[in-house]
Amino acid sequence: MDSSTKINNSADILVIVIYFLVTLAVGIWAMFMSNRGTVGGFFLAGRKMVWWPIGASLFASNIGSGHFVGLAGTGAAAGIAIAGFEWNALIIVFALGWLFVPIYIRAGVVTMPEYLKKRFGGRRIQMYLSVLSLLLYIFTKISADMFSGAIFIQMAMGLNLYLAIIILLAVTGLYTITGGLAAVIYTDTLQTVIMLVGSFILTGFAFAKVGGYKAFMEKYMNAIPGNTSYGNITIDPKCYTPRADSFHIFRDAITGDLPWPGLTFGLSILALWYWCTDQVIVQRCLSAKNMSHVKAGCVMCGYLKLLPMFVMVMPGMISRILYTDMVACVVPSECEKYCGTKVGCSNVAYPKMVVDLMPNGLRGLMLSVMLASLMSSLTSIFNSASTLFTMDIYTKIRSRASERELMLAGRLFILALIGISIAWIPVVQSAQSGQLFDYIQSITSYLGPPIAAVFLLAIFCKRVNEEGAFWGLFIGLVVGLSRMIAEFAYGPGSCVNPNNCPKIICGVHYLYFAIILFGISTIVILGISLITKPIPDVHLYGLCWSLRNSKEKRIDLDADERIEGLESKDDESEEGDEGQGFLKKAYNWFCGFDQKKGPKLSKEEQEAMEKKMTDTSEVPFWRNVVNINGVILLAVAVFCHAFFA
Repeated sequence: MDSSTKINNSADILVIVIYFLVTLAVGIWAMFMSNRGTVGGFFLAGRKMVWWPIGASLFASNIGSGHFVGLAGTGAAAGIAIAGFEWNALIIVFALGWLFVPIYIRAGVVTMPEYLKKRFGGRRIQMYLSVLSLLLYIFTKISADMFSGAIFIQMAMGLNLYLAIIILLAVTGLYTITGGLAAVIYTDTLQTVIMLVGSFILTGFAFAKVGGYKAFMEKYMNAIPGNTSYGNITIDPKCYTPRADSFHIFRDAITGDLPWPGLTFGLSILALWYWCTDQVIVQRCLSAKNMSHVKAGCVMCGYLKLLPMFVMVMPGMISRILYTDMVACVVPSECEKYCGTKVGCSNVAYPKMVVDLMPNGLRGLMLSVMLASLMSSLTSIFNSASTLFTMDIYTKIRSRASERELMLAGRLFILALIGISIAWIPVVQSAQSGQLFDYIQSITSYLGPPIAAVFLLAIFCKRVNEEGAFWGLFIGLVVGLSRMIAEFAYGPGSCVNPNNCPKIICGVHYLYFAIILFGISTIVILGISLITKPIPDVHLYGLCWSLRNSKEKRIDLDADERIEGLESKDDESEEGDEGQGFLKKAYNWFCGFDQKKGPKLSKEEQEAMEKKMTDTSEVPFWRNVVNINGVILLAVAVFCHAFFA
């Protein structure tokens, strides 16, 4: 990496500084505008969000810098099929807004494990899911996003990796810890605009450089590196020749790198886990004013998900045309020279284009885009992880914690997460970056399907009970972990040096494995539920699809615990502001604790409030508008898949 293209001119630096200032300003504005002094305000933005920030935030928290690096890299290596991962979401966000969120709202929950606790009773499922989700966040999302963001910063600025990450985390942590979900959602909206503007500009430059779409298709098929042998070893041509099916989304069921049944069914299971049961995503929807805003936000996110094919995957492929020897290198020593890893350099496809193609000023904008995507997904994960920790784990340790203590615990947990994330970087660095994106997807397909099965059956099959759900999750985890540990033990192979993992373990494509694992979990859940006793309907009103519109009052399975908790909170007295010193007042203001508590609600007012929070009714006109848009979105999804199939 020669230093002449690093960012060292005033135009680029100015753009980046302005970007950071605007982000902080938006975060601080959201801090003042929203009520952060309550659990509902900090974790659910006070349930006042409208559709467009929700749609933008869903998109921004999903697209991390890992997407820019990973999608472009896989596109450079294997063509457009990876965009199927993005387009699959068009159909699944429809399920999220129309089928899943209405049930979550009727249940009146803040976190996903909390829903399972209401649906099944008992504590073990809730704890299991909370802990598993937090581990998945740290090992897949946080570490991968930080790593890919750091590749960018290193390439553009030549900064030390750790320094770059610590600066990033400091700014990100600051407004997440102080501002809560409202700050995260508004800054996400800003990041989405910056991401789209920047990546569109780069796509324009890339296509102009390569000579238009037709030339792009021809040149990509001929992008073969010059150096294909070392010592007296000649590398197999299939390792460096672009795939014959590079421009098809659906590929052969047996020989394809992303086989079409896996892309259609296996991926839908993973997407169901990610979009419909993941705290980061669902929390955005739960903060909406009403059901119509949820659906409109989902539709907006769906349309935005059409873009990664054109602004990430295709530019990655163009990068292979422009820098063939670097991006498509196959000789291990060459690859190490270019990007410091022997497995391959497809990960640098996108950063390389940004640094080389963009003029001054715009290069700064693109770096801001990368920071935007990194920070938006990190803030979303930090906020959601602290919600999970506070509401599901901390309240079990301290059942009598006051609201103020919960807010503090959530904020301190974010600090702890930041520490763990920094400590995890060396592990990610040494994990060969060539497979970073595949690792994320495959870890997900070993751990996600049992969770997807439990949520799907919890909502659509009221016969499922706690025993069935727990054993389904447990056996699914054992099967998934056994495959995951085997793969890690044998290490990642590359085309040049394949690993020697037995075919029976690693020979099954991870998307097919997701289907098998989902099947096993479903059979266990249904089998054990049918031989144990069912949950009476009185506990399930509003928690299952068939009973969602029931007017009967539900008796929660955890009702006794909740009454105890409420009584203990009533005993606590709140200390007044009068006796506090200046420092204490400033600290309270900074954390949003100084906001006055509302008057204590009577029992009737509390019931009315609860009714409002669990209301899923819609204005008929707007309901029809969003429904028509939802149908159009599904039609667009089918058309896009068919056009590129």
